[in-house]
Amino acid sequence: MTIRVLLADDQALLRSAFRVLVDSEPDMEVVGEASDGAEAVRLAREERADVVLMDIRMPGTDGLAATRLISADPGLAHVRVVMLTTFEVDEYVVQSLRAGASGFLGKGSEPDELLNAIRIAAGGEALLSPAATKGLIAKFLAQGAGDDDDRDPGRAERLEALTVREREVLVQVAGGHSNDEIAERLTVSPLTVKTHVNRAMAKLGARDRAQLVVIAYESGLVRPRVE
Repeated sequence: MTIRVLLADDQALLRSAFRVLVDSEPDMEVVGEASDGAEAVRLAREERADVVLMDIRMPGTDGLAATRLISADPGLAHVRVVMLTTFEVDEYVVQSLRAGASGFLGKGSEPDELLNAIRIAAGGEALLSPAATKGLIAKFLAQGAGDDDDRDPGRAERLEALTVREREVLVQVAGGHSNDEIAERLTVSPLTVKTHVNRAMAKLGARDRAQLVVIAYESGLVRPRVE
């Protein structure tokens, strides 16, 4: 199956470089280019994109607004968004996850990292490095959910639908661990972990693994630890 990729960035030169890289892979192809968020949303629908490489900062409708529109559209439920940032340590990272992005990637990443990110997102996984999950995301979520009074009571109540094991798996997901790592920690099979993750996503209305991380922190299930 060929992964259909949409490039959304206001820099034409950067889009051209990404196109050459993506089109060089046998399992993916660029199906469109957008210079702003509004165009990205339109093309995602028209070109049936699987993954959108979305720049956060664009004129007009920016990447965050475009990602929210894509996430809110039932017809685009299959589309995965990978945010592109100038620096990985960026205050917009958590905002992009809350908007519905599957993860983020620095523009200075190596070509193999970019291609791997596309494949990970297309496969429904979250593109969150352990360092980012444990440090950066915790830091910025702490700013908006540092006190018990600030936590989202609605999401906390939704956690009641999870089984004890699903909660345990959710905590591990929020820690940035892979299914294999979680399986080893909980002494179960990776397939069992995947089943629990999928059930947790369904019960919590999460699009993907990245959204589970946000919910885990915002509900108070996982406490942010800022070094």
